[in-house]
Amino acid sequence: MLARAWCAVSTAVLIAVSACGDRPLKRGDSAGWTVTIFYTAVQAHHSGFPAKVTGCRSIDCEYGGDDLGTYPADFVAAVHDQGTGRTASGRYLNWSYDVGYWLDDAPRDGSGRRLRPFESAVADRDVLAAATRFTISDCGRADDGRTLPAEICAKLRAARWTVVDEFTPGLGGRRKTDVYIGEETGSDFTDGPWYTTFEEAALHVG
Repeated sequence: MLARAWCAVSTAVLIAVSACGDRPLKRGDSAGWTVTIFYTAVQAHHSGFPAKVTGCRSIDCEYGGDDLGTYPADFVAAVHDQGTGRTASGRYLNWSYDVGYWLDDAPRDGSGRRLRPFESAVADRDVLAAATRFTISDCGRADDGRTLPAEICAKLRAARWTVVDEFTPGLGGRRKTDVYIGEETGSDFTDGPWYTTFEEAALHVG
């Protein structure tokens, strides 16, 4: 899904090498990360004005013109922002930069891999290569300056994440990752503590 970083990276023993003058980051602990939580929107928690969606009936096309149904506009907007949403029928309306909207039987990334809660992560591949595994060793602070609630930080730290997708061009960058937690839990989800970006986090890579 995500943007290409402007700095070059290495593979194997080094996780990333910056062409901008930064020192190489070795496998192990790495500080200064921005981590954003993403999730599957759920149509039942949305009630906006109806919006017709066109796209692909499967992932095997690009920006198709098929009628994919009518959904609340705020649900469609959430799918566009988060990449996936469960419809009232139980199917999934997914979106990616390469495909546009498509219908599926599971929440998936733009390459067709099923998103797995507290496992799937996104990063620029010249920063963290596909299939790189990491844990969050320090949650840093929320982007509003507050400390992340202890129970949320503990659950994020207990997970083992794997990079499965890359950012939509323009949305990634050096030391930026998104992590997937599954479905939103209510209409007030975006007002709750799970809807967050935290900064100055530390990862343990490898």
